[in-house]
Amino acid sequence: MVGFLRLCVVFGGTPIVLYMRADSPAAKEVEGTVPDEDKKRAAYRTLVDRVLNGEGRASAEQRARAFSNDGLLPPLDALIGKVADRPAQVTEEDLAAAEASGCTEDQLFELVICAAVGQSARLYEAGLAALAEATLKGRPDHAT
Repeated sequence: MVGFLRLCVVFGGTPIVLYMRADSPAAKEVEGTVPDEDKKRAAYRTLVDRVLNGEGRASAEQRARAFSNDGLLPPLDALIGKVADRPAQVTEEDLAAAEASGCTEDQLFELVICAAVGQSARLYEAGLAALAEATLKGRPDHAT
């Protein structure tokens, strides 16, 4: 029986637990002597890759658009925009309108996950950039 590697990563204040087959290439990339920070970045890349390229009911194009919160047609654009920017304001009506536009519940679920992970990815990248900038500014050899 194959074991699983468990990784917990926090995106946007929300813990996301990833389970990977221990014998998978992604797990091998993460395991071993890889520093914790690199494990987190590998888990992040794995999560984003899976959300955008894994099996699903929604098309890869729809998932990419939901992930980037750009280019979806109404009423999906309203739902995805709320998921990304104001998730507490998502209503049953938003979901019903998106479903009435022809999306199945499975597709909507995937697109909502893509939007949430996309927003978290943007926040994660912005945080890393701010940290790098702050670290660079703190170096004695950095001229402003």
